[in-house]
Amino acid sequence: MSSPQAVKPVVSVSPKSVGIAIILTVLFGPLGMFYSTVAGAIIMMVVSVVAAVLTVGIGLLVTWPICIVWGAVSANSYNKKLLGTP
Repeated sequence: MSSPQAVKPVVSVSPKSVGIAIILTVLFGPLGMFYSTVAGAIIMMVVSVVAAVLTVGIGLLVTWPICIVWGAVSANSYNKKLLGTP
């Protein structure tokens, strides 16, 4: 009699596109960051709202580019972890 073999499930996860992360954050700012990082999007939403209120919207000129860079770096970092490269 042969022993039953354990079936190992295979989970396939696709990488995130850095280009799409940049486009989404350029168009939607902190909301676009939800594609690449949920925690970063929540943090930047709070920071952007506070900056916008305190500076009558001018603070968004600083927070928006930060969102773009953070989203791109986060998508790239996710891909590196997914592929197991340092």
